[in-house]
Amino acid sequence: MSFSADQFLSGSLRKREEQNALRKLVINNELVDFCSNDYLGFARNKALLNATETEIASISEKNEVLNLAGSTGSRLLAGNSAYAEELEKKIAAFHHADAGLIYNSGYDANVGLFSAIGQKDTTIIYDELIHASVHDGIRMSHATAFMFRHSDTVHLEERLKVAQGLVYVAVESIYSMDGDTAPLKQIAALCRKYNANLIVDEAHATGVSTNQGRGVVQQLQIEKEVFARIHTFGKALGCHGAAVLGSELLRSYLINFSRAFIYTTALPVKSLVAINQAYQFLENSHNTLLELHRAIGLFKSLLSETVKAHLIDSNSAIQCIVVSGNENVKKLALALRQAGFDVRPILSPTVPKGKERLRICIHSFNTDLEIRRLCELLNKNYMR
Repeated sequence: MSFSADQFLSGSLRKREEQNALRKLVINNELVDFCSNDYLGFARNKALLNATETEIASISEKNEVLNLAGSTGSRLLAGNSAYAEELEKKIAAFHHADAGLIYNSGYDANVGLFSAIGQKDTTIIYDELIHASVHDGIRMSHATAFMFRHSDTVHLEERLKVAQGLVYVAVESIYSMDGDTAPLKQIAALCRKYNANLIVDEAHATGVSTNQGRGVVQQLQIEKEVFARIHTFGKALGCHGAAVLGSELLRSYLINFSRAFIYTTALPVKSLVAINQAYQFLENSHNTLLELHRAIGLFKSLLSETVKAHLIDSNSAIQCIVVSGNENVKKLALALRQAGFDVRPILSPTVPKGKERLRICIHSFNTDLEIRRLCELLNKNYMR
């Protein structure tokens, strides 16, 4: 029996609606931001915006070719520039890596990396809470893949013992849906023991870790034990794009085999300038980082014992409160929105059923009054 594409689409949406999990785009510009990944406020920083515009104007005067709205092609065709290559060297040096390759987004970077390295004789072992983009990259590869339980080094070792061929282990340093930190030293030691290659997605640590935002890998001084790192610019750095960091050999391999890099139009120079300026601001953001971590501590201290019992352990800007059931978590998020706070519910199937949560992002620009009021509302309305 045949049916139309529209019937398929409407049936799929109806099923999602019956699960109370239908997603919709919303605009909440007037709400207090406890939702975005703009942890340091770089996306709204007028001084950073002005510095970016000044550098763009300076470049335009020197080289009219760079004063284009778009890059006009992929990096392998018309879209490359000396500016892009110098920026990659600068980012790599900042993160104590030999080389880096810029992608158009964190999603593209993960898809491009994992789809390229995952050959038939390859095993990829990944944390169960790894980014969706890593899952998609693995699916596009020819690798054999196994999940290990979240941050469970015992289970990881069980996987490593039976892994065959060329082996990669994929983790995040700070997890996007829980906000917790991976036991990277123990994971690196296991990779060393079993001759596996460690890949660390630093998306939610970039700009946020207390070592000038260089990431957890550098904080632990294990750069030499990591095969590749992914640093994303669309979160704390407030702009767009990402870079895969590693060896010169890895960079050359990706230029030749990463389809997400080869077959896409490159970022325009204006986007590269924004990344460059964001890194310059990051090097001088010690006080902003201190303010962010003070705000995180204040938030955690003001929650009631009832709410704290359901708070996922995290010292990062991502603070998650488990509210079981899509209907329950949507109801609490709505109460917060009606009070003027932009806090989003994370629903199943994005997270496992029963682990639905409010994902609260703390920022350096959130005032003490805003944090106190949010905590009052959470304490009053949790599972009401």
